[in-house]
Amino acid sequence: MPTIITHTAVPLAIGLGLGRNVIPRRLLLAGVAASMVPDFDVIGLKLGIAYAEDMGHRGITHSLLFALALALLAAAFASRLRARPLIAGLFVFVSCASHGLLDMCTNGGLGIAYFWPFSHERYFLPWHIVEVSPLALDKVFGARGLVVLYSELEWIWLPCISLALALAAVRWLRALRPGDQRL
Repeated sequence: MPTIITHTAVPLAIGLGLGRNVIPRRLLLAGVAASMVPDFDVIGLKLGIAYAEDMGHRGITHSLLFALALALLAAAFASRLRARPLIAGLFVFVSCASHGLLDMCTNGGLGIAYFWPFSHERYFLPWHIVEVSPLALDKVFGARGLVVLYSELEWIWLPCISLALALAAVRWLRALRPGDQRL
């Protein structure tokens, strides 16, 4: 898995790129939280739940069904998130679902139960370009952690920053009207 902080790159890129008129601050924070929530399944390791079980790490909480459940919850609370239900649901769904996609790009672990409960198989994408992060915090801040962080910068953060800038540029260009002197 990428580090839990790096999972926030996708909702931050989309939210900041689209701007506050589309993704209000509260919805952005909900998306950031939704991008990290799947990794709370590591608590199961401490409770004796085996990694490979459905309730284990990279299991149910990394599935599209889990992302859909969070999306429906966000849609239900859209007014509190200061967004329309469809926007809240879609943004939270993409934020949560991106977690599994990023984990499927790593070079370690058992894969992701992305299609649970329809399939108990765990999947990886064909590209294993992101260094897998250690689960132990002391290793995250060691030499191995630096390798992981560099990999995340290269393969996740820089593309997400590019996405945010592209979305912001499109938003800015759409806001220009003929005769606008801002150019």
